[in-house]
Amino acid sequence: MTNPARRTPTAAAANAHRFVDILGRRNPYPGGHRIARGALTVSLLEDGEAQQAKQYPASKTRSALDSALRWAAAAEELQDALAGAPVGTGVEAVADGEASTPERLVVVGIDLPQAEQIAELASVWDLHPLLVEDLLKAGQRPKLERYDDVLFVVTRAATYLDAEEEVAFSEFHVLCRGNVVVVLCQERQAEVPWDGARVPRDAELLKLGPEAMVYAFLDSLVDGYFPVLRGLDIDKEQIERQVFGGDAAVTERIYRLSQEVIDLQHAVSPLAAVLAGLRSGFGKYGTGDELRTYLQDVSDHLSRVNTTVAELRDSLNQILQVNSTLVTQRQNEDMKKISGWAAILFAPTLIGAVYGMNFDEMPELHWSFGYPLAVGAMAALAVGLWVVFRKKKWM
Repeated sequence: MTNPARRTPTAAAANAHRFVDILGRRNPYPGGHRIARGALTVSLLEDGEAQQAKQYPASKTRSALDSALRWAAAAEELQDALAGAPVGTGVEAVADGEASTPERLVVVGIDLPQAEQIAELASVWDLHPLLVEDLLKAGQRPKLERYDDVLFVVTRAATYLDAEEEVAFSEFHVLCRGNVVVVLCQERQAEVPWDGARVPRDAELLKLGPEAMVYAFLDSLVDGYFPVLRGLDIDKEQIERQVFGGDAAVTERIYRLSQEVIDLQHAVSPLAAVLAGLRSGFGKYGTGDELRTYLQDVSDHLSRVNTTVAELRDSLNQILQVNSTLVTQRQNEDMKKISGWAAILFAPTLIGAVYGMNFDEMPELHWSFGYPLAVGAMAALAVGLWVVFRKKKWM
């Protein structure tokens, strides 16, 4: 059931978030054009600032990946060359860390990748066969795995479809290696394609390296759960009013909404293990303190989401039990009324049955007052039973 209150922009929506909406939940990306299946977007960032974004068709996957990797590696090669420069060349400060070449970051986004594109990516990066197998399969729960120097994260974004009262999920696979991040939108239920150019734009954050992009992606994804929870909570309130209003169709609505909450819980709960996996790699992979603080913020938001989802599920279970109790009570009231009327009709029938027996010798059979007395007795019994049942609130 659509609620007008859900159409009112919230304070959070009114204020510009520090990240653009990388999941495409709000509006189509600039220009409103549509990207074909397997379309590839390469975003180039330097010192955290977006430099340019290029779009390629699926057939140009190999050339797009090669050019992106060359652009990202150019800064590292120059940094290595300057760091090894002999003393007296005027670039000694570079080796001491007082100056450096720009830090480059590449974000590659692929919308609904084809098997051939995943094969190209596996060939360029020489990916582990098990990782390739995961990339070819959609419908996975969130998880984090590391294959040598490749960080692999599976996430599921959620969008609440108000009119249908359904939670639509989009599955993302994120690969991070060196200063390159690849985001694959493996599965989505929204009609608007996901645009890989929609990446976090907080320059200060992205200066912290490629893992900052992964954390920012997780943050945006977790923040996207809150509008879904608000939509589910509004429908829960509407269901509560339906239950106490005696709506017979509310049981099916409770069941359907409970299924949506369970699906959301399956998408949200495993993310805690993903964040725990990232935290466990802090020391081994040299994650900076700033990123640790940032990840803790994401973890706090996720805890709120998990708590709210659990409360919603418990509330719907309680509402279903209350509805079952109310239905049973209404059925009992109906049975009282049916039983009362059956008793009222039984008394006259009993008298009529006695006087309807075909015996020659029966008392009062030829009595002139027999008929009015029998009819009066029938009426008196019926009225008397009705008064008794009325006082007991059965009628």
